[in-house]
Amino acid sequence: MNAKTGKLALVVGIAAFAILPLFLKGYGVYLCALFCVYLMATLGLNLTVGYAGQMSLGQAAFFGIGAYHAAILLKLGWPFFLVLPIAAVACFLVGLLLGFPALRVQHHYLAFATLGFNILVFLIMRNEATITGGPLGISGIPRPSLFGISLDADLRYFWFTLFFTVVLAAILWWLLRSPWGRAFAALRDNPIRAESLGINITAYTLFAFAIGAACAGVAGVFYASLLQFIEPSSFQFSYSLMMLLAVIVGGSGRFFGPVLGTVIIVLLPEWLRFMQNWYLAVFGFAIVALMIFLPGGLLSLPERLGWKGASK
Repeated sequence: MNAKTGKLALVVGIAAFAILPLFLKGYGVYLCALFCVYLMATLGLNLTVGYAGQMSLGQAAFFGIGAYHAAILLKLGWPFFLVLPIAAVACFLVGLLLGFPALRVQHHYLAFATLGFNILVFLIMRNEATITGGPLGISGIPRPSLFGISLDADLRYFWFTLFFTVVLAAILWWLLRSPWGRAFAALRDNPIRAESLGINITAYTLFAFAIGAACAGVAGVFYASLLQFIEPSSFQFSYSLMMLLAVIVGGSGRFFGPVLGTVIIVLLPEWLRFMQNWYLAVFGFAIVALMIFLPGGLLSLPERLGWKGASK
């Protein structure tokens, strides 16, 4: 597939997904919007894990930080388009503060550090009831309006979320094809060689980690407005695992890997609910089988089949 055909297929795919909710009921529209929200977070995590080669188990914490920023500030009457960059910058800065000491360790040690951070943030959200509402959460979170048009309707909010998901993906696409992106790939493939070429390993890795955190913060803002209610259990460690699984299942280090992975993690369980009590078992078995036979993720399938020109 050449570049022109690939771009055309991408545009057609986005357009098809944009009109899909027109044929769905209310819950189907909600799932499409939820897919966009989680995709923002997993795209950022893919930058950290797939391109910078750092294992993070704290993405749900940054997701929650963004969501609580949105919940508190939007209820105070702050405009959505001011809250969005505030949440992104806040998560970026927290990512820097966490990343600077945490990135001095590698692999499973870094995973444990981010895991501990996720648990700490979850406990703060649950126990600081005067700020976060505690276990009862925060309700009545308003949705934004655009040029005087209310986005309270689910379909309008889905299109709004989809637009920003595409914008975020385009920014990451540009970043990964810039000299920064090539430096990230060099760090992942061979850190020693990258350092010998003059790449500041600490700075680039920290930058990738913080950008991934900022993406999760942006996703959290859209999540809070989508549900119009948040509570701590939505940001516990299991959700970090779910996001990491989406990256790995789709194809870590492949730009469109999180797209397929998020479809599997968010939508497949819903499609299997007709199996009632068995659907989680079937879902888990499918994930295990995929990891055994396609350890490189779904996007590694063309390479496993020997197809030439398989795109990353």
